[in-house]
Amino acid sequence: MNSSIQKRNHVHVLGRGQETLIFAHGFGAHQNVWRHQVAAFQDRYRIVLFDHVGCGQSDFNAYDPQRYSSLHTYAADVLELCEELNVSGCTWVGHSFSGMVGLLAASKAPSRFRRLVLVGASPRYLNDPAEDYFGGSEQPQLDAMYATLSSQFDAWVTSLATASIPGRPELIREFSRSLHAMRPDIALSLFRTILQSDHRAELSQLKLPALIVQTAEDFIVPEAVAKYMVRRLPHARWAPLEGVVGHNPHLTVPETLNKVIDAYLASAP
Repeated sequence: MNSSIQKRNHVHVLGRGQETLIFAHGFGAHQNVWRHQVAAFQDRYRIVLFDHVGCGQSDFNAYDPQRYSSLHTYAADVLELCEELNVSGCTWVGHSFSGMVGLLAASKAPSRFRRLVLVGASPRYLNDPAEDYFGGSEQPQLDAMYATLSSQFDAWVTSLATASIPGRPELIREFSRSLHAMRPDIALSLFRTILQSDHRAELSQLKLPALIVQTAEDFIVPEAVAKYMVRRLPHARWAPLEGVVGHNPHLTVPETLNKVIDAYLASAP
């Protein structure tokens, strides 16, 4: 494939099958977080893995804070990747901010996608009382997080990792290492881009089926957000993970998530 795209996004293609699954990681993570899903699906599907610019083993030199100040740029990267790999009719599995990245990409080029699986995704993280929208955060709370990231990077890493994967020390350490691998300036810029985004108006533009997967308790994305998406997306299906805590079910309860994805792949048109 195009060496510039390969280098930029550290792309890997594996597995076998006629249908393609693209797994896209969340903030501060990398493609290896999908290892349990790869093991479960690679014998039946072609799998595409990659790292978003600024994360994992992507080309950090490709990161420009102005260019990547919108999730639309990440969606454009995805569409370039799809074109390079000649992907059409794929299933997008996007965690956290990758949920909206996939939605934006699929709205712009629907022929590249067949359906989406959105895990812990949110169109807006800030509350909006005027619209009776509960996103889970207030601006002063986010400003405090940005300040901690800027002045106490190690403390911010520990806090975010612990809150994202409560009660799982080995996974907290793994996520902490992944966050530490980011350049602090990129971490701050991308973190702000994600948390200040608002893509509620674009939900109705997605004409493809979407599965909304949400844990019972997630400090980043409250259940109210997932239910909002189910109401606003034209062809959405609700898949609550009852009794599951945290923002990373692909790591904490992989078998449970794999069964949900497998059932959706079997039933969706």
